[in-house]
Amino acid sequence: MKYRYRYPISVLLFFILVGHTTYSQQLTKEQAVRLTLENNFGILIAANTATVAKNNQKLLNSGYLPSLTANTGANYQRTSSTTSFPGAINPDTGAPRSDIEINEAETQRYNASLNLNYTLFDGLGRFYNYKRLKEQFNLSELQARETIENTIVQLFSVYYEIARLTENEQILKETLQISKERVTRSTYQFEYGQTTKLSILNAQVDVANDSINLLTIRQQLSNTKRDLNVIMDDALEKQFTVDTIINFIPRIAIDQYLEKSEENNVTLLQNESTIRISDYDLKVSKSGYLPTIGLTGSYGWNENRNPPSAFFPGNVADTYTLSGGVSLSWDLFDGGGTQTRVKNAKIALDNQELAKKQVERQVKRDIANALGNYENRLKIYEIQQQNVLTNLNNFDRSKERFKLGQITSIEFRQAQINLIQAQTNKTLAKYEAKLSELQLLQLTGQLLNVDF
Repeated sequence: MKYRYRYPISVLLFFILVGHTTYSQQLTKEQAVRLTLENNFGILIAANTATVAKNNQKLLNSGYLPSLTANTGANYQRTSSTTSFPGAINPDTGAPRSDIEINEAETQRYNASLNLNYTLFDGLGRFYNYKRLKEQFNLSELQARETIENTIVQLFSVYYEIARLTENEQILKETLQISKERVTRSTYQFEYGQTTKLSILNAQVDVANDSINLLTIRQQLSNTKRDLNVIMDDALEKQFTVDTIINFIPRIAIDQYLEKSEENNVTLLQNESTIRISDYDLKVSKSGYLPTIGLTGSYGWNENRNPPSAFFPGNVADTYTLSGGVSLSWDLFDGGGTQTRVKNAKIALDNQELAKKQVERQVKRDIANALGNYENRLKIYEIQQQNVLTNLNNFDRSKERFKLGQITSIEFRQAQINLIQAQTNKTLAKYEAKLSELQLLQLTGQLLNVDF
């Protein structure tokens, strides 16, 4: 199974769209990974955050497109007026001129316009801000990838713990069966006078201890399965078994991953992305030194419907206006704000460069430690495998000698305990070695590109 996560959001969307993963009695590693990618809350939140960054870096959020605004309005006015002419004489009649009354005169005004604004040049601030948004999207994808990697390591730490407990449960079941057979054998021997009652009691005590150990590990197994179901966001009480087969990556492949670790380590990639963002911030700040050139355009319509007045008749006036213009704005001195922003942006960029050197050293140390741990645990696993064979051989011989009465039940029990300890140590060493391998793969940036 191989997952390529250079574009983790696309992969996540694919897993979500194809539907929910189901599994029967056995939960394979592939199914566990798929369920986690589909359902884990941390991964889904990281995917949504990256989607927001993806939306932000599109052309619609770049500032390169013009703005077009539509405006419209209507006004209505009703007026009643009386106009008097004190001392005025009507020339026709010689009588005083009468007042002019206008009742409920209506005035109506309508307007509509389209206004266009477009920035031709803003000192390249828009250009670098657009690049910054694209780099921010790249950083968000790297952060999503880091979340996925951390969750996968968490997933397998629990998955392999279930596998270890499963193997140990089988060991303890076999141990309990052997102890029960001892009780039966000791009972027969006591009935025929070949042993004492103490032998039966010792065997019964061992059965009790083995039963307790088996019950304890079964409870641990149930609890750990619930932990795994939480990571996969599956039903807490769903029962399943896991795959206990472990395959280690060939050393030649590990060496190849180590050679390209600086190119693929997600922490280093995030640091480089942050440096590029800081560089764009500096360039955006410098754009304040340059002028801004913009275009404006407008097309409008106005209609006025005026009622008759005391001196003028009513009229209707329609006006159509088309206008355009070019504007230039240049802050020759803005009180030192631009200069301050440029200085601070330079300091921020220097800090990111220093952080990069620190992170590089830390990553190299972490990789060296992870490689050392991996190699050491592989050697321990090899030793534990041989130790199991030795103890198994010793137990088989002790079992035969116990049947012949050549050793006591205490000596037989000690051989049995030694075998149990060797077997459980071997399973622990196996899964610790595999987890060390996963941690090494994560540091080299290859965790999502290998077979689990």
